[in-house]
Amino acid sequence: MLSDGDRARFNGHEYPQVIPVPDEIIPGEPAPWASIEPAKRSGFTLELVEQRLRNAGQHLAHHPLPDEPAEMAAVADATSRPITTRSAVLVALFEEAGDVHLILTRRSFDLRQHRGEIALPGGRSEPGESPIETAIREAHEEVGLDPRAVRAVGWLNPIVTFASGSAIWPVVAVLDGRPSLVANPDEVDRAFTVALGHLLDEDNYAHEQWRRATPRPGADADGYFPIYFYRVPGDLIWGATGRVLTELLCLVTQSPWPDAERMWA
Repeated sequence: MLSDGDRARFNGHEYPQVIPVPDEIIPGEPAPWASIEPAKRSGFTLELVEQRLRNAGQHLAHHPLPDEPAEMAAVADATSRPITTRSAVLVALFEEAGDVHLILTRRSFDLRQHRGEIALPGGRSEPGESPIETAIREAHEEVGLDPRAVRAVGWLNPIVTFASGSAIWPVVAVLDGRPSLVANPDEVDRAFTVALGHLLDEDNYAHEQWRRATPRPGADADGYFPIYFYRVPGDLIWGATGRVLTELLCLVTQSPWPDAERMWA
């Protein structure tokens, strides 16, 4: 059940997750694409997405995935350590009804970690496996996505978790059309899709700055770090998935990504 505080933060939006409460929360900034006319925040095509990936130097035809996230060496307030766990997620896109849609999952509530959270299909890499291979395999295992229907085209910036020495590679892929999804109940409570136009609606976006008593590597000089939220029917996107989607939406709309220079932890 939502607290009164959560109802106020998310305009009464209902969701089944338990969102952690940091020591301090302050409101964030408007959406990076707030200056774009609402009519121009939908109606995207896969061709346009691929072109924006090329423009950003993140299309696989010209720029391979980074082998190691630069953040590991760049954060001054964290001890550099080797990455011991490598994972990947699939940002699987398809066109329907005049817009680009993507696949999301709600993680099983029986899992020990991140239970009930909205996530992109993905998981831990097996030995010798590339991020692309991991993302496609995991999408097949979690939601039954046919690997033959997936064409990897680009990438978003890897996310680094310093506490555990792990990193996640987001792989952008395109599909010929709406896929048939079958959720694996051992891992996934629900598989669904959402249009980019829905995520770009300012009524569905929220940004907060969190601060914890224990300093977090990569936070700003005052100890704050950003958290992005997206309201979707019956749920709430946040955390690492919110971060990945914010970069994707900034890339597609050619809006400044507010955390392009921020180091993630």
